[in-house]
Amino acid sequence: MKPNNDAIKKRYDRIAPYFDGMEAVMEGLFFKSWRKRLWDRVDGHHILEVGVGTGKNFDYYPKDARITGIDFSEKMLSEAKRKRGRKQVSVELDLMDVQSLYFADNSFDTVIASFVFCSVPAPIKGLKELYRVCKPGGQVLLLEHVLSSNPVIAGAMNLLNPIVVTLVGANINRQTVKNVQACPFSSVRVDEHSSDIIKLIEARK
Repeated sequence: MKPNNDAIKKRYDRIAPYFDGMEAVMEGLFFKSWRKRLWDRVDGHHILEVGVGTGKNFDYYPKDARITGIDFSEKMLSEAKRKRGRKQVSVELDLMDVQSLYFADNSFDTVIASFVFCSVPAPIKGLKELYRVCKPGGQVLLLEHVLSSNPVIAGAMNLLNPIVVTLVGANINRQTVKNVQACPFSSVRVDEHSSDIIKLIEARK
């Protein structure tokens, strides 16, 4: 049985105080440079970050932008609020599920997420919500880890996935590029520097 929203929320609530420490090595070695590349692509003034987590992207926010950050884990959001205070970041933080956003259609110039859709129970439903709240001509930017195209590595990822989901609520075998392509975006492009497993995806409405 696939875990539901409540089960995944509880897992993220449980690990929230330790989350930054758990990912510190990978963050320093790999993710920081990818986050910078992701945020360097942002267009427009009004930005929504979904799955803000503990606020790992705060350092990359563009100056003078109007930014809203959401997360469905109350404890992760609490960590982000503390970090917002320490870093003096200008961002509105709200408790919200990406699968059911409270925002009106065509609200944001850019909608952005990093390593989020591995944890969304109904990823295509969530992606269609990003499409809905993005302005016409606006962009959806995603940084995601996906299932390897190498059959051997993919087999190992599929085998390990239930364990990872049980521990932290994240899937390591999602095919997020295909999921984005299944949505009604006018264009979907994968950054040429993307690796086999880490993909930077830019979709236009």
